[in-house]
Amino acid sequence: MQMVLGARLGRTNGSEARKLSVRKEVMKLASIRITNFQSIRDSNICQIGDITCLVGKNEAGKTAMLQALHRLNPMVESAGKFDVTDDYPRKDVENYKYQLEIGKVLPARVVAATFNLEDDDLQPIRQELGTDAIAEAQLTLYKGYDNKLAFALKTNLRGALANLIKDEVLPNETRSALSNCSTVEAALEVINGQKQQTPETKSLKEVLSQIQSSSLDQYIYDKFLAQRIPKFLYFDEYYQMKGQANIEGLIKRRSNGSLEPSDYPMIGLIELARLKLDDLLNPTRTQELKNKIEGAGNYLSERILKYWSQNKHLDMSFDVRPAGPGDPEGMRSGTNIWVEIYDARHKVTTGAGTRSRGFVCFFSFLAWYSRVKREDQPLILLLDEPGLSLHAKAQEYLLRYFEQEVKGVNQLIYTTHSPFMVDPRHLERVRIVQDKGVDSMESIPPEEDGTKVLADVFEGSADSIFPLQAAICYEMYQSMFVGNTLVVEGVADLLYLQIVSTLLEKQGRTGLSPQWTITPVGGSDKVATLAALIGARREARVASLIDIRKNGGQAVGNLYQGELLRKNHMLTFAQFAGKLEADVEDMFDENFFLDLVNAEFRANLQKPVAIADLDGGIPRINVRLETYFQANPMRNAVSYSHYRPARYFSEKATSLESRISKETFDRFEAAVKALNALLEC
Repeated sequence: MQMVLGARLGRTNGSEARKLSVRKEVMKLASIRITNFQSIRDSNICQIGDITCLVGKNEAGKTAMLQALHRLNPMVESAGKFDVTDDYPRKDVENYKYQLEIGKVLPARVVAATFNLEDDDLQPIRQELGTDAIAEAQLTLYKGYDNKLAFALKTNLRGALANLIKDEVLPNETRSALSNCSTVEAALEVINGQKQQTPETKSLKEVLSQIQSSSLDQYIYDKFLAQRIPKFLYFDEYYQMKGQANIEGLIKRRSNGSLEPSDYPMIGLIELARLKLDDLLNPTRTQELKNKIEGAGNYLSERILKYWSQNKHLDMSFDVRPAGPGDPEGMRSGTNIWVEIYDARHKVTTGAGTRSRGFVCFFSFLAWYSRVKREDQPLILLLDEPGLSLHAKAQEYLLRYFEQEVKGVNQLIYTTHSPFMVDPRHLERVRIVQDKGVDSMESIPPEEDGTKVLADVFEGSADSIFPLQAAICYEMYQSMFVGNTLVVEGVADLLYLQIVSTLLEKQGRTGLSPQWTITPVGGSDKVATLAALIGARREARVASLIDIRKNGGQAVGNLYQGELLRKNHMLTFAQFAGKLEADVEDMFDENFFLDLVNAEFRANLQKPVAIADLDGGIPRINVRLETYFQANPMRNAVSYSHYRPARYFSEKATSLESRISKETFDRFEAAVKALNALLEC
């Protein structure tokens, strides 16, 4: 029993702390908030998952978000400093310096990062201090321009103390005397007054003394959590390997802590290949070195190049040889190592650093990360535009690498403005990053200015959410080649058709056949192109249910040229709405649709919109609304979007069903029956 108490109350030594730090279930980053850094005044709280994708246009502040977070706890310690002159927002920096000098403000905070504590984080705390010692299983870290790491942890001193002093292995006399103690000071006074100090009471006294000298928060943080905090590994094009290095110089820079950015992936590659720099300089025999290098090349070719989709005929190798006078600067004495790529298709060997920019970036990241992953340490990856120089297909393979090699091992946050780096199957991972000041020519209130992470992606500007829209459309395009394609103009059309079809079936009426795959394309003028793309598949049917307007005649006529779409396969909402021009919204009664608009935009409307407010000479209600809002802008610069009423309808469809007129259901059912009949043609 004494051994149990000793393990429970004794301090964790260095080796034990290291064991804790490499457990698989480590604390997870849950949210971040960046303030007072470069283009960021206040980013808002950004929720973080296993994989988080920051999407935004150039100059939105995505890189600033990663750089600020990186400095909280960087893997490369020298990269962890904030500098007021370089990093504080330029508009406010001089005023901030003055306020700091006269003592009116404290050093500004830059990063607040909240981590969820996992069971493996909590288990040793509970074992020593009881299940009540932690009031909330979260740890928040802070860092600012004082460059000091601070933390916040909600603990329960009374619960921890009660658990410590009631331990059954303490002497009965001591435990009885401690039973009425409600403070650390009182417990220490009792222990100090005991005539006989057993190993158990000495261990308890040590713990209580440490808690008294700082706090329970500090004690728990220092002993149990500090070693488990994940490090941040930041990677961008700055860390691309050169493909060659002087071994003596590399060893020297590593030993004195002056590694260059390009050294990290090179060292990662060498260690991943299970080579040691000292062995490369002093091999016991030539054949042994040759065998090691050849085996390392084969191993790397299999491990890394399998994710490079652009050329499947590549093999990797190392070449170690004495330096020559004509070698690059810094490599003209001693021994050099060269990373080479053999292209079996073109029968040529080139240096890894001379390959395409995309290859070098992709290869450098995989080399560095594959090496640090083997160390099994708590790590969070921060990748700035990892697919920037990659072809769309290579970006797809990079996403596959994230899913297969990173997820479940380390958390990942990456930035992009490429639609091919947005996984449409996991839109919950996307966070929109936007800076209104970049888009506006007018001054913006300070609370709205600067880089923001938007909680609702639909609040983003058109430019900001474009990659997200494009990713969704690309995924839909991929699905077109399966089954029968029903082309509609936009996502709103898709939502209305799907929801009303479900309601029709609920009433025992005819719904849209599941054989149809509804595909929004963004306008009737794009239907011809889409039909041409799908036309190669003779077994697939293509039909459309599109808007019709006066100026759309040419686009509609183009559908019939070359038999891209037969006339009876091209349906319009006007046919079923009983109008010359009609959108999907015109299938509803006007008052019902206005109710959707007023409900969705109620926070931004000057007043509810009524039919009498709209121009009755315009046949399509969407155009009438657009005209109305041009003359009567909504608050907060919100624009009318066709999608938002459709989204509201999809969320509230069950409660709205009773308010939908029979005539509306009749119109939609007529369209659905016409479409289903085409499947028999």
